[in-house]
Amino acid sequence: ELLELSEELLRAIDGGDYGTYEKLCDTELTAFEPEAQGMIQTGQLVEGLPFHKFYFDMRQSGNSLQRVSTIAAPKVLLLSGDAALVTYTRLMQAIGTPLAGYVDAYNETRLWKLSKTKADEWAWKHIHFHRSRCPTNAEFYKVSMQQTLL
Repeated sequence: ELLELSEELLRAIDGGDYGTYEKLCDTELTAFEPEAQGMIQTGQLVEGLPFHKFYFDMRQSGNSLQRVSTIAAPKVLLLSGDAALVTYTRLMQAIGTPLAGYVDAYNETRLWKLSKTKADEWAWKHIHFHRSRCPTNAEFYKVSMQQTLL
């Protein structure tokens, strides 16, 4: 169920479906993600949904690429009766650039909590995530060489 919810969440993100995203996420969602990094590459904790709503609004305006995400190597860990961790590598394919398309890979960790809804029913809510870009071979080589030279 949690893997299916994570896939539904990614479909909502890729498709610009803020209604589904909002339904799946806690209003106090927190995140560490590349979009929140400053010029010096220090991550800022993002709190709440407004930061992410900006990107959904951009998709609705047509100012973003068409994309689809695939979950690779997923792991689901039930931490307790009401908390779970889902980790995976997200392969994101984008179409619409002048050079055709591309694929990016991110390592993602998502924390889910079982909570009561306004309708007094129990449902899993996404409460926190951490996403970082997977290094490419070129980036890995560059970092490895820099460390070797130090």
